[in-house]
Amino acid sequence: MTSNSVDILLVGGGAMSTTLGMILTQLDPTLTITIVERLDQIAQESTNGWNNAGTGHAAYCELNYTSTKPDGSIDTSKAVDINASFEVSLQYWSYLVENNILPEPSEFINQVPHQSFVWGEKNVADLKARYQAMSALPAFREMEYTEDRDTLAQWMPLIMQNRGDNEPLAATRIQHGSDVNFGAIARNMANHLIKQQNVDIQLSTSVTDITKNKDGSWAVEVANKKGKKQTTNAKFIFLGAGGGALPLLQMSGIEEGNGYGGFPVSGQWLVCDRPDVVDKHFAKVYGAAPIGAPPMSVPHLDTRIIDGKKVLLFGPFAGFTTKFLKNGSVMDLPLSVRLSNLKPMLSVGKNNMDLTRYLIGEVMQSHKDRVESLRNFYPDAQDKDWKLAYAGQRVQIIKEGEQGGGKLEFGTEAIVSKDGSLAALLGASPGASTTVNTMIDILQRSFPERVASDGWQTKLKEMVPSYGQSLVENTDLLLEVRQRTLKTLKLAP
Repeated sequence: MTSNSVDILLVGGGAMSTTLGMILTQLDPTLTITIVERLDQIAQESTNGWNNAGTGHAAYCELNYTSTKPDGSIDTSKAVDINASFEVSLQYWSYLVENNILPEPSEFINQVPHQSFVWGEKNVADLKARYQAMSALPAFREMEYTEDRDTLAQWMPLIMQNRGDNEPLAATRIQHGSDVNFGAIARNMANHLIKQQNVDIQLSTSVTDITKNKDGSWAVEVANKKGKKQTTNAKFIFLGAGGGALPLLQMSGIEEGNGYGGFPVSGQWLVCDRPDVVDKHFAKVYGAAPIGAPPMSVPHLDTRIIDGKKVLLFGPFAGFTTKFLKNGSVMDLPLSVRLSNLKPMLSVGKNNMDLTRYLIGEVMQSHKDRVESLRNFYPDAQDKDWKLAYAGQRVQIIKEGEQGGGKLEFGTEAIVSKDGSLAALLGASPGASTTVNTMIDILQRSFPERVASDGWQTKLKEMVPSYGQSLVENTDLLLEVRQRTLKTLKLAP
Protein backbone atom coordinates (compact mmCIF):
# COMPACT_ATOMS: atom_id res chain seq x y z
CA MET A 1 0.00 0.00 0.00
CA THR A 2 1.36 3.41 -0.97
CA SER A 3 1.33 6.40 1.39
CA ASN A 4 1.75 10.14 1.24
CA SER A 5 1.48 13.15 3.53
CA VAL A 6 -0.49 16.39 3.20
CA ASP A 7 -1.34 19.35 5.37
CA ILE A 8 -5.08 19.22 4.71
CA LEU A 9 -7.41 16.36 3.75
CA LEU A 10 -10.96 17.29 2.76
CA VAL A 11 -13.47 14.46 2.50
CA GLY A 12 -16.37 15.09 0.13
CA GLY A 13 -16.55 16.99 -3.14
CA GLY A 14 -19.51 19.26 -2.42
CA ALA A 15 -20.02 22.88 -1.45
CA MET A 16 -18.42 22.50 1.98
CA SER A 17 -15.07 20.94 1.09
CA THR A 18 -14.52 22.97 -2.08
CA THR A 19 -15.23 26.20 -0.19
CA LEU A 20 -12.87 25.29 2.64
CA GLY A 21 -10.22 24.30 0.11
CA MET A 22 -10.59 27.62 -1.71
CA ILE A 23 -10.33 29.69 1.46
CA LEU A 24 -7.28 27.76 2.68
CA THR A 25 -5.39 28.07 -0.63
CA GLN A 26 -5.98 31.81 -0.59
CA LEU A 27 -4.87 32.14 3.02
CA ASP A 28 -1.74 30.04 2.46
CA PRO A 29 -0.89 28.84 -1.08
CA THR A 30 1.92 26.64 0.30
CA LEU A 31 -0.52 24.28 2.07
CA THR A 32 -0.74 20.84 0.49
CA ILE A 33 -4.39 19.87 0.12
CA THR A 34 -6.12 16.68 -1.03
CA ILE A 35 -9.85 16.36 -1.67
CA VAL A 36 -11.33 12.86 -1.90
CA GLU A 37 -14.78 12.25 -3.38
CA ARG A 38 -16.43 8.80 -3.53
CA LEU A 39 -18.34 9.55 -6.76
CA ASP A 40 -16.80 10.12 -10.19
CA GLN A 41 -17.78 13.80 -10.35
CA ILE A 42 -17.79 16.82 -8.06
CA ALA A 43 -21.04 17.96 -6.38
CA GLN A 44 -23.34 15.06 -7.21
CA GLU A 45 -25.11 14.63 -3.87
CA SER A 46 -26.97 17.41 -1.99
CA THR A 47 -24.88 20.13 -3.66
CA ASN A 48 -26.15 19.08 -7.11
CA GLY A 49 -28.52 21.67 -8.56
CA TRP A 50 -31.36 19.17 -8.97
CA ASN A 51 -31.04 17.86 -5.41
CA ASN A 52 -32.03 21.07 -3.60
CA ALA A 53 -34.32 24.04 -4.03
CA GLY A 54 -31.42 26.37 -4.83
CA THR A 55 -32.87 28.92 -2.43
CA GLY A 56 -30.22 31.30 -1.21
CA HIS A 57 -31.50 30.87 2.34
CA ALA A 58 -31.66 34.45 3.57
CA ALA A 59 -34.74 33.89 5.77
CA TYR A 60 -36.80 36.22 3.59
CA CYS A 61 -39.52 33.69 2.86
CA GLU A 62 -38.96 30.55 4.94
CA LEU A 63 -41.64 30.75 7.63
CA ASN A 64 -39.99 28.06 9.76
CA TYR A 65 -37.05 30.41 10.48
CA THR A 66 -39.26 32.49 12.78
CA SER A 67 -41.48 31.36 15.65
CA THR A 68 -44.08 32.77 18.01
CA LYS A 69 -43.03 33.27 21.64
CA PRO A 70 -45.37 32.46 24.56
CA ASP A 71 -46.21 36.16 24.87
CA GLY A 72 -47.34 36.26 21.24
CA SER A 73 -44.35 38.20 19.90
CA ILE A 74 -42.29 36.95 16.96
CA ASP A 75 -38.85 35.46 17.59
CA THR A 76 -36.72 36.65 14.66
CA SER A 77 -33.32 35.65 16.08
CA LYS A 78 -32.82 32.57 13.89
CA ALA A 79 -33.87 34.46 10.76
CA VAL A 80 -31.45 37.30 11.57
CA ASP A 81 -28.53 34.89 12.10
CA ILE A 82 -29.24 32.97 8.88
CA ASN A 83 -29.55 36.20 6.92
CA ALA A 84 -26.20 37.44 8.23
CA SER A 85 -24.56 34.11 7.37
CA PHE A 86 -25.88 34.22 3.81
CA GLU A 87 -24.56 37.76 3.42
CA VAL A 88 -21.09 36.35 4.23
CA SER A 89 -21.46 33.82 1.39
CA LEU A 90 -22.52 36.58 -1.00
CA GLN A 91 -19.45 38.63 -0.06
CA TYR A 92 -17.10 35.72 -0.72
CA TRP A 93 -18.74 34.81 -4.03
CA SER A 94 -18.46 38.48 -5.04
CA TYR A 95 -14.76 38.38 -4.24
CA LEU A 96 -14.33 35.25 -6.37
CA VAL A 97 -16.19 36.88 -9.28
CA GLU A 98 -14.08 40.03 -9.01
CA ASN A 99 -10.94 37.86 -9.13
CA ASN A 100 -12.16 35.80 -12.11
CA ILE A 101 -12.33 32.58 -10.10
CA LEU A 102 -16.09 32.24 -10.41
CA PRO A 103 -17.62 32.95 -13.83
CA GLU A 104 -20.32 35.38 -14.94
CA PRO A 105 -22.77 35.42 -12.01
CA SER A 106 -25.76 34.25 -14.08
CA GLU A 107 -23.97 30.91 -14.47
CA PHE A 108 -24.39 30.18 -10.77
CA ILE A 109 -26.76 32.73 -9.19
CA ASN A 110 -29.79 34.65 -10.43
CA GLN A 111 -32.16 37.22 -8.96
CA VAL A 112 -35.48 35.55 -8.14
CA PRO A 113 -37.95 37.19 -5.69
CA HIS A 114 -38.47 35.40 -2.37
CA GLN A 115 -42.12 35.33 -1.30
CA SER A 116 -44.23 33.87 1.49
CA PHE A 117 -47.85 32.99 0.66
CA VAL A 118 -50.57 31.86 3.07
CA TRP A 119 -54.32 31.38 3.14
CA GLY A 120 -56.86 31.27 5.99
CA GLU A 121 -57.51 33.87 8.68
CA LYS A 122 -55.03 32.56 11.26
CA ASN A 123 -52.19 32.15 8.75
CA VAL A 124 -52.84 35.63 7.36
CA ALA A 125 -52.71 37.10 10.89
CA ASP A 126 -49.49 35.17 11.62
CA LEU A 127 -47.84 36.36 8.40
CA LYS A 128 -48.79 39.97 9.10
CA ALA A 129 -47.27 39.74 12.58
CA ARG A 130 -44.11 38.22 11.06
CA TYR A 131 -43.93 41.01 8.51
CA GLN A 132 -44.32 43.72 11.14
CA ALA A 133 -41.55 42.21 13.26
CA MET A 134 -39.14 41.57 10.40
CA SER A 135 -39.62 44.73 8.34
CA ALA A 136 -38.65 46.75 11.41
CA LEU A 137 -35.17 45.17 11.22
CA PRO A 138 -32.52 46.65 8.88
CA ALA A 139 -31.84 43.29 7.21
CA PHE A 140 -35.46 42.94 6.17
CA ARG A 141 -36.53 46.55 5.70
CA GLU A 142 -37.28 45.99 2.01
CA MET A 143 -39.91 43.35 2.78
CA GLU A 144 -43.35 44.12 1.32
CA TYR A 145 -46.72 42.83 2.52
CA THR A 146 -50.09 42.62 0.80
CA GLU A 147 -53.53 41.11 1.11
CA ASP A 148 -54.71 42.84 -2.07
CA ARG A 149 -55.64 40.33 -4.76
CA ASP A 150 -54.64 42.55 -7.67
CA THR A 151 -51.18 42.99 -6.14
CA LEU A 152 -50.96 39.27 -5.45
CA ALA A 153 -51.83 38.60 -9.10
CA GLN A 154 -48.90 40.79 -10.14
CA TRP A 155 -46.51 39.08 -7.72
CA MET A 156 -47.57 35.51 -8.47
CA PRO A 157 -49.87 35.26 -11.53
CA LEU A 158 -49.76 31.46 -11.74
CA ILE A 159 -50.77 31.07 -8.10
CA MET A 160 -53.64 33.56 -8.38
CA GLN A 161 -54.93 32.23 -11.70
CA ASN A 162 -58.58 31.11 -11.27
CA ARG A 163 -58.29 31.19 -7.48
CA GLY A 164 -61.56 31.56 -5.60
CA ASP A 165 -62.17 34.92 -3.95
CA ASN A 166 -63.79 33.72 -0.73
CA GLU A 167 -60.62 32.96 1.28
CA PRO A 168 -58.29 35.40 3.06
CA LEU A 169 -54.86 35.50 1.36
CA ALA A 170 -51.62 37.29 2.15
CA ALA A 171 -48.04 37.39 0.94
CA THR A 172 -44.72 39.03 1.66
CA ARG A 173 -41.95 39.68 -0.84
CA ILE A 174 -38.32 40.69 -1.05
CA GLN A 175 -37.30 41.21 -4.64
CA HIS A 176 -33.54 40.72 -4.35
CA GLY A 177 -33.83 37.06 -3.35
CA SER A 178 -31.75 34.56 -5.27
CA ASP A 179 -31.75 31.19 -6.98
CA VAL A 180 -28.36 29.53 -6.51
CA ASN A 181 -26.80 26.64 -8.39
CA PHE A 182 -24.54 25.37 -5.62
CA GLY A 183 -23.30 22.58 -7.87
CA ALA A 184 -21.99 25.12 -10.38
CA ILE A 185 -20.21 27.02 -7.58
CA ALA A 186 -18.56 23.83 -6.27
CA ARG A 187 -17.50 22.67 -9.74
CA ASN A 188 -16.00 26.05 -10.62
CA MET A 189 -14.09 26.15 -7.35
CA ALA A 190 -12.86 22.59 -7.93
CA ASN A 191 -11.72 23.51 -11.45
CA HIS A 192 -9.71 26.37 -9.99
CA LEU A 193 -8.27 24.26 -7.17
CA ILE A 194 -7.05 21.46 -9.42
CA LYS A 195 -4.90 23.98 -11.30
CA GLN A 196 -3.05 24.88 -8.12
CA GLN A 197 0.33 23.24 -7.64
CA ASN A 198 -0.33 21.97 -4.12
CA VAL A 199 -3.91 20.68 -4.59
CA ASP A 200 -4.96 17.15 -5.57
CA ILE A 201 -8.54 16.00 -6.18
CA GLN A 202 -9.16 12.25 -6.12
CA LEU A 203 -12.52 11.12 -7.56
CA SER A 204 -14.08 7.65 -7.22
CA THR A 205 -12.21 7.36 -3.92
CA SER A 206 -13.75 6.30 -0.60
CA VAL A 207 -12.41 6.59 2.94
CA THR A 208 -12.14 3.14 4.52
CA ASP A 209 -10.38 3.92 7.82
CA ILE A 210 -9.35 6.90 9.95
CA THR A 211 -6.71 6.48 12.70
CA LYS A 212 -5.00 9.01 14.95
CA ASN A 213 -1.20 8.93 14.74
CA LYS A 214 1.02 9.34 17.80
CA ASP A 215 2.22 12.75 16.59
CA GLY A 216 -1.37 14.06 16.48
CA SER A 217 -1.81 13.75 12.73
CA TRP A 218 -4.27 11.36 11.05
CA ALA A 219 -3.72 8.28 8.93
CA VAL A 220 -6.60 8.02 6.46
CA GLU A 221 -6.94 4.89 4.37
CA VAL A 222 -8.69 5.38 1.03
CA ALA A 223 -9.56 3.02 -1.79
CA ASN A 224 -10.54 3.70 -5.38
CA LYS A 225 -13.10 1.80 -7.47
CA LYS A 226 -10.50 -0.72 -8.57
CA GLY A 227 -9.73 -1.56 -4.95
CA LYS A 228 -6.33 0.11 -4.93
CA LYS A 229 -5.61 1.37 -1.41
CA GLN A 230 -3.52 4.26 -0.19
CA THR A 231 -2.82 5.85 3.18
CA THR A 232 -2.76 9.62 3.43
CA ASN A 233 -1.27 11.18 6.53
CA ALA A 234 -2.89 14.55 7.19
CA LYS A 235 -2.33 17.20 9.84
CA PHE A 236 -5.95 18.31 9.53
CA ILE A 237 -9.08 16.52 8.27
CA PHE A 238 -12.43 18.00 7.36
CA LEU A 239 -15.38 15.63 6.98
CA GLY A 240 -17.71 17.51 4.65
CA ALA A 241 -19.42 14.53 3.10
CA GLY A 242 -23.06 15.57 3.64
CA GLY A 243 -25.07 12.67 5.01
CA GLY A 244 -21.92 10.55 4.85
CA ALA A 245 -20.15 12.69 7.45
CA LEU A 246 -21.68 10.90 10.46
CA PRO A 247 -20.20 7.43 9.74
CA LEU A 248 -16.84 9.08 9.05
CA LEU A 249 -17.03 11.02 12.32
CA GLN A 250 -17.75 7.76 14.14
CA MET A 251 -14.84 6.11 12.31
CA SER A 252 -12.49 8.79 13.64
CA GLY A 253 -13.38 7.93 17.23
CA ILE A 254 -13.08 11.48 18.54
CA GLU A 255 -14.76 12.03 21.89
CA GLU A 256 -16.70 15.05 20.61
CA GLY A 257 -18.61 12.80 18.19
CA ASN A 258 -20.05 10.54 20.88
CA GLY A 259 -23.82 10.54 21.22
CA TYR A 260 -24.56 11.83 17.73
CA GLY A 261 -26.96 9.94 15.51
CA GLY A 262 -28.68 10.66 12.22
CA PHE A 263 -32.27 10.64 10.99
CA PRO A 264 -32.34 10.36 7.18
CA VAL A 265 -35.11 12.09 5.22
CA SER A 266 -35.30 11.85 1.45
CA GLY A 267 -36.93 14.41 -0.81
CA GLN A 268 -38.93 14.39 -4.02
CA TRP A 269 -40.02 17.21 -6.32
CA LEU A 270 -42.75 17.71 -8.85
CA VAL A 271 -41.05 19.27 -11.89
CA CYS A 272 -42.63 21.20 -14.75
CA ASP A 273 -40.74 22.38 -17.85
CA ARG A 274 -43.72 23.41 -20.02
CA PRO A 275 -42.75 26.91 -21.25
CA ASP A 276 -46.32 28.28 -21.14
CA VAL A 277 -46.54 27.33 -17.44
CA VAL A 278 -42.95 28.10 -16.43
CA ASP A 279 -43.07 31.59 -17.94
CA LYS A 280 -46.01 32.59 -15.73
CA HIS A 281 -44.11 32.14 -12.48
CA PHE A 282 -40.95 33.92 -11.41
CA ALA A 283 -40.43 33.56 -7.67
CA LYS A 284 -39.65 31.21 -4.83
CA VAL A 285 -42.95 31.04 -2.97
CA TYR A 286 -42.94 29.37 0.46
CA GLY A 287 -46.02 28.35 2.42
CA ALA A 288 -46.56 27.03 5.94
CA ALA A 289 -45.46 23.49 6.85
CA PRO A 290 -48.11 20.86 7.60
CA ILE A 291 -48.37 19.84 11.27
CA GLY A 292 -45.75 17.19 12.05
CA ALA A 293 -43.68 17.92 8.94
CA PRO A 294 -39.91 18.45 9.23
CA PRO A 295 -38.76 21.97 8.35
CA MET A 296 -37.14 20.73 5.13
CA SER A 297 -40.65 19.85 3.95
CA VAL A 298 -42.05 23.38 4.02
CA PRO A 299 -43.94 23.46 0.69
CA HIS A 300 -42.72 25.86 -1.94
CA LEU A 301 -43.22 26.54 -5.65
CA ASP A 302 -39.82 27.46 -7.01
CA THR A 303 -38.40 29.02 -10.10
CA ARG A 304 -35.13 27.20 -10.78
CA ILE A 305 -32.47 28.16 -13.29
CA ILE A 306 -30.06 25.28 -13.75
CA ASP A 307 -27.40 25.43 -16.44
CA GLY A 308 -29.41 28.09 -18.24
CA LYS A 309 -32.70 26.18 -18.22
CA LYS A 310 -35.70 27.55 -16.35
CA VAL A 311 -38.09 25.06 -14.70
CA LEU A 312 -40.57 24.97 -11.83
CA LEU A 313 -40.21 22.72 -8.79
CA PHE A 314 -42.88 22.04 -6.20
CA GLY A 315 -42.30 20.22 -2.96
CA PRO A 316 -40.38 18.78 -1.40
CA PHE A 317 -42.31 15.65 -0.59
CA ALA A 318 -40.54 13.84 2.21
CA GLY A 319 -39.79 10.16 2.29
CA PHE A 320 -37.92 7.76 4.50
CA THR A 321 -35.00 5.57 3.59
CA THR A 322 -32.18 4.16 5.67
CA LYS A 323 -29.61 5.59 3.22
CA PHE A 324 -27.51 8.54 4.36
CA LEU A 325 -26.66 9.52 0.78
CA LYS A 326 -28.63 9.42 -2.46
CA ASN A 327 -25.95 7.05 -3.72
CA GLY A 328 -25.58 5.39 -0.33
CA SER A 329 -26.42 2.01 1.20
CA VAL A 330 -29.60 0.85 2.95
CA MET A 331 -27.27 -0.26 5.75
CA ASP A 332 -26.14 3.32 6.50
CA LEU A 333 -28.64 3.91 9.32
CA PRO A 334 -28.37 0.53 11.11
CA LEU A 335 -24.57 0.61 10.89
CA SER A 336 -24.53 4.07 12.50
CA VAL A 337 -26.11 2.83 15.74
CA ARG A 338 -23.67 2.83 18.67
CA LEU A 339 -24.03 2.38 22.41
CA SER A 340 -23.36 6.11 22.81
CA ASN A 341 -26.21 7.17 20.50
CA LEU A 342 -28.70 4.32 21.01
CA LYS A 343 -30.61 6.05 23.83
CA PRO A 344 -30.94 9.42 22.01
CA MET A 345 -32.06 7.66 18.81
CA LEU A 346 -34.68 5.56 20.61
CA SER A 347 -35.87 8.63 22.49
CA VAL A 348 -36.27 10.61 19.28
CA GLY A 349 -38.18 7.75 17.69
CA LYS A 350 -40.53 7.55 20.66
CA ASN A 351 -41.13 11.31 20.96
CA ASN A 352 -41.61 12.10 17.28
CA MET A 353 -44.52 9.88 16.32
CA ASP A 354 -46.19 12.80 14.50
CA LEU A 355 -43.14 13.02 12.24
CA THR A 356 -43.25 9.24 11.67
CA ARG A 357 -46.91 9.39 10.71
CA TYR A 358 -46.21 12.34 8.42
CA LEU A 359 -43.41 10.48 6.61
CA ILE A 360 -45.56 7.36 6.20
CA GLY A 361 -48.30 9.51 4.70
CA GLU A 362 -45.86 11.17 2.32
CA VAL A 363 -44.46 7.83 1.13
CA MET A 364 -47.97 6.46 0.46
CA GLN A 365 -49.00 9.39 -1.76
CA SER A 366 -49.83 8.84 -5.42
CA HIS A 367 -48.96 11.24 -8.24
CA LYS A 368 -52.55 12.49 -8.13
CA ASP A 369 -52.21 13.16 -4.37
CA ARG A 370 -49.03 15.19 -4.90
CA VAL A 371 -50.55 17.29 -7.66
CA GLU A 372 -53.56 17.89 -5.43
CA SER A 373 -51.17 19.37 -2.83
CA LEU A 374 -49.71 21.54 -5.56
CA ARG A 375 -53.18 22.92 -6.32
CA ASN A 376 -53.11 24.71 -2.95
CA PHE A 377 -50.48 26.88 -4.64
CA TYR A 378 -51.46 26.56 -8.30
CA PRO A 379 -55.19 25.80 -8.64
CA ASP A 380 -55.01 25.03 -12.38
CA ALA A 381 -52.21 22.45 -12.10
CA GLN A 382 -52.65 19.49 -14.46
CA ASP A 383 -51.34 16.02 -13.57
CA LYS A 384 -49.76 15.50 -16.99
CA ASP A 385 -47.62 18.66 -16.81
CA TRP A 386 -45.65 17.53 -13.75
CA LYS A 387 -43.24 14.65 -13.28
CA LEU A 388 -41.65 13.30 -10.12
CA ALA A 389 -37.92 13.76 -9.54
CA TYR A 390 -35.83 12.51 -6.62
CA ALA A 391 -33.86 15.09 -4.69
CA GLY A 392 -30.90 14.67 -2.41
CA GLN A 393 -30.76 12.89 0.92
CA ARG A 394 -30.71 14.87 4.18
CA VAL A 395 -29.57 13.47 7.52
CA GLN A 396 -31.01 15.43 10.44
CA ILE A 397 -28.98 15.53 13.64
CA ILE A 398 -29.90 13.41 16.65
CA LYS A 399 -28.03 14.28 19.84
CA GLU A 400 -28.32 13.92 23.58
CA GLY A 401 -30.90 16.21 25.15
CA GLU A 402 -30.60 18.10 28.42
CA GLN A 403 -32.74 15.58 30.30
CA GLY A 404 -30.69 12.60 29.12
CA GLY A 405 -33.03 11.72 26.28
CA GLY A 406 -32.64 12.51 22.63
CA LYS A 407 -33.15 15.65 20.58
CA LEU A 408 -33.86 15.91 16.86
CA GLU A 409 -32.28 19.04 15.41
CA PHE A 410 -33.00 20.69 12.08
CA GLY A 411 -29.99 22.70 11.01
CA THR A 412 -26.25 22.29 10.68
CA GLU A 413 -23.61 21.79 13.36
CA ALA A 414 -19.84 21.83 13.14
CA ILE A 415 -18.04 19.39 15.44
CA VAL A 416 -14.35 20.01 16.08
CA SER A 417 -11.94 17.80 18.03
CA LYS A 418 -10.34 19.19 21.16
CA ASP A 419 -6.96 19.65 19.46
CA GLY A 420 -8.54 21.17 16.34
CA SER A 421 -7.08 18.53 14.03
CA LEU A 422 -10.44 17.16 12.83
CA ALA A 423 -13.71 18.85 12.00
CA ALA A 424 -16.99 17.47 10.71
CA LEU A 425 -20.20 19.10 9.54
CA LEU A 426 -23.52 17.40 10.28
CA GLY A 427 -27.10 18.32 9.45
CA ALA A 428 -29.06 19.94 6.65
CA SER A 429 -30.85 23.23 5.86
CA PRO A 430 -29.80 26.05 5.58
CA GLY A 431 -26.67 24.08 4.66
CA ALA A 432 -24.89 25.36 1.55
CA SER A 433 -26.26 28.90 1.90
CA THR A 434 -24.22 29.43 5.07
CA THR A 435 -21.14 27.52 3.90
CA VAL A 436 -18.65 30.38 3.93
CA ASN A 437 -19.55 31.53 7.43
CA THR A 438 -19.46 27.92 8.68
CA MET A 439 -16.06 27.24 7.10
CA ILE A 440 -14.60 30.42 8.62
CA ASP A 441 -15.93 29.31 12.02
CA ILE A 442 -14.19 25.95 11.57
CA LEU A 443 -10.92 27.70 10.68
CA GLN A 444 -11.16 29.84 13.82
CA ARG A 445 -11.65 26.75 15.96
CA SER A 446 -9.06 24.56 14.22
CA PHE A 447 -6.32 27.12 13.42
CA PRO A 448 -6.76 29.83 16.10
CA GLU A 449 -3.14 31.03 16.05
CA ARG A 450 -2.93 31.27 12.28
CA VAL A 451 -6.33 32.99 12.03
CA ALA A 452 -5.13 35.54 14.59
CA SER A 453 -2.00 36.33 12.54
CA ASP A 454 -1.83 39.64 10.66
CA GLY A 455 -1.52 37.87 7.31
CA TRP A 456 -4.63 35.74 7.69
CA GLN A 457 -6.60 38.60 9.24
CA THR A 458 -5.81 40.87 6.30
CA LYS A 459 -6.70 38.21 3.73
CA LEU A 460 -9.94 37.22 5.46
CA LYS A 461 -11.06 40.87 5.47
CA GLU A 462 -10.18 41.13 1.79
CA MET A 463 -12.29 38.06 0.95
CA VAL A 464 -15.14 38.92 3.34
CA PRO A 465 -15.13 42.67 4.11
CA SER A 466 -17.43 42.24 7.11
CA TYR A 467 -15.14 39.64 8.71
CA GLY A 468 -14.70 40.25 12.44
CA GLN A 469 -17.74 42.53 12.65
CA SER A 470 -21.41 41.86 13.27
CA LEU A 471 -23.78 42.50 10.39
CA VAL A 472 -26.59 42.22 12.93
CA GLU A 473 -25.27 45.05 15.10
CA ASN A 474 -23.60 47.21 12.43
CA THR A 475 -26.44 48.35 10.18
CA ASP A 476 -24.29 50.67 8.07
CA LEU A 477 -21.86 47.84 7.32
CA LEU A 478 -24.72 45.50 6.37
CA LEU A 479 -26.14 48.00 3.90
CA GLU A 480 -22.67 48.72 2.51
CA VAL A 481 -21.76 45.09 1.81
CA ARG A 482 -25.27 44.31 0.52
CA GLN A 483 -25.05 47.15 -2.00
CA ARG A 484 -21.76 45.74 -3.26
CA THR A 485 -22.89 42.12 -3.50
CA LEU A 486 -26.21 42.93 -5.19
CA LYS A 487 -24.30 44.90 -7.83
CA THR A 488 -21.44 42.43 -8.30
CA LEU A 489 -23.68 39.34 -8.45
CA LYS A 490 -26.37 41.19 -10.45
CA LEU A 491 -29.10 40.47 -7.92
CA ALA A 492 -30.67 43.92 -7.80
CA PRO A 493 -34.22 43.72 -9.27
